[in-house]
Amino acid sequence: MKATLLNLPNTAKQAVFISCLAALVLLNIFFAFPPPAALAMGIAIALVTGHPYIHLNKKATTMLLQVSVVCLGFGMNFEHAMKAGKEGFLFTVCTIAVTLVVGYFLGKKLKIDDNTSLLISNGTAICGGSAIAAVAPIVKANDNQISVALGTVFILNSVALFIFPPIGHALGLTAEQFGTWCAIAIHDTSSVVGAASGYRDAAGNDALGIATTIKLERALWIIPIALGTAYFQRSTGKVKIPYFILWFIVAILVSTYLPRLVPALNDTFADKTIFQHLYTLGRKGLVITLFLIGSGLSLKTIRQVGFRPVLQGVILWILIGSISLSVIKGVI
Repeated sequence: MKATLLNLPNTAKQAVFISCLAALVLLNIFFAFPPPAALAMGIAIALVTGHPYIHLNKKATTMLLQVSVVCLGFGMNFEHAMKAGKEGFLFTVCTIAVTLVVGYFLGKKLKIDDNTSLLISNGTAICGGSAIAAVAPIVKANDNQISVALGTVFILNSVALFIFPPIGHALGLTAEQFGTWCAIAIHDTSSVVGAASGYRDAAGNDALGIATTIKLERALWIIPIALGTAYFQRSTGKVKIPYFILWFIVAILVSTYLPRLVPALNDTFADKTIFQHLYTLGRKGLVITLFLIGSGLSLKTIRQVGFRPVLQGVILWILIGSISLSVIKGVI
């Protein structure tokens, strides 16, 4: 099977990629470009022509995602963020525990190798690719195991970005309910933010703030989970700490309290304060991030994943999604 649908020379691939990226940037500057459309455009590039700069893609997406998330912090209120984090704390702990336990037994039942099963379970329970990247060196996972786990999570992330907003509107979820559901049930931070950024409830409230806050609080669980894994595995592997979350918190503190000390920061230009402009920059940066994430997909990755790992990922995803939605809606 071919790696891409069209076999173009590298210069042609570069021209297509750069043209699409430039068009997306321009459209994103002047209009509110939909995050799912950006992801779809990236996937189309990956499958049709291929990513000509794939060796740079991981570093670029990681950096852009982290900078964009920090910029989002400038549009949030610290008191509101603390309230959202406090209310979602117990929910977060319970869903992480359930996902890890069920994932362990499900991996055994499906006869998936231990490392791949553990990576998929951690990616589903905490924060997708970041959790997989943190745990992989601790359990000494090989490239194939890491690729399978990342591929499984990526495929489900892509599906979630498209289907969650319509489901939320169909069920009449408020912005707070939808944001909480996204943060619990979608793997990666980028897809959580992408799904929540365009969601407004009947009252006009935006789901992005609460989704980002709860998701990043959830991402901090990488640290105790990774340390616990290292202890039980008797591993000396290095634990990766997501320091950018601390900068996100600093951004919230600065935008909440500094304008009270320096009233000039409340002045507007182009109808927005400096912090509102930074928040907008973060939202637009995440659209570009989703394009880059989509363009990193390949037919090779899809073929490599296999049926059983995807089945484990789907079952865990449906489990955590349905339980969290039932709790949010007050069914259980």
